[in-house]
Amino acid sequence: MQNNILKNIFYLFFPLLCGSLVGLLISNSMDYGIINKPLLSPPGFIFPIVWSILYLLLGLSYYLYKKNSNDNLTLDKVYYVGLFVNLLWSVFFFILKWRLFTIFWTLLLLGLVIYLMYLYFKSYKPSFYLNIPYLIWLLFATYLTIGVYILN
Repeated sequence: MQNNILKNIFYLFFPLLCGSLVGLLISNSMDYGIINKPLLSPPGFIFPIVWSILYLLLGLSYYLYKKNSNDNLTLDKVYYVGLFVNLLWSVFFFILKWRLFTIFWTLLLLGLVIYLMYLYFKSYKPSFYLNIPYLIWLLFATYLTIGVYILN
């Protein structure tokens, strides 16, 4: 029973924990305030709020899938690979300043998220719907990433 509770907590909060750790890692390398940004770029304080919500939705969607569906090894792999790709984006963009590379990295992430959503749709539809805000934000992030590259 206790093992089950710990597993559920892990599923729910692992993305938020990872995102928080990456946020701490990149905090001294953030140059968002001084780079040229495209139109519609939100103020910097919006990003931690949005990403916290998205990481919670990611964790909730995975938790609900694990609780209500048969295990799908492919879905599990795509989920964790996608989370890893997501987390590395910040390292590439802010620490390494690989702006062009992050455009392609974002496209890879978009592909993984679309595939994950497809797998959720087949396995457990509520998890699919919980990922729609993530997909929309990633499309917006793609626009921002391309805009930053062009303007800088």
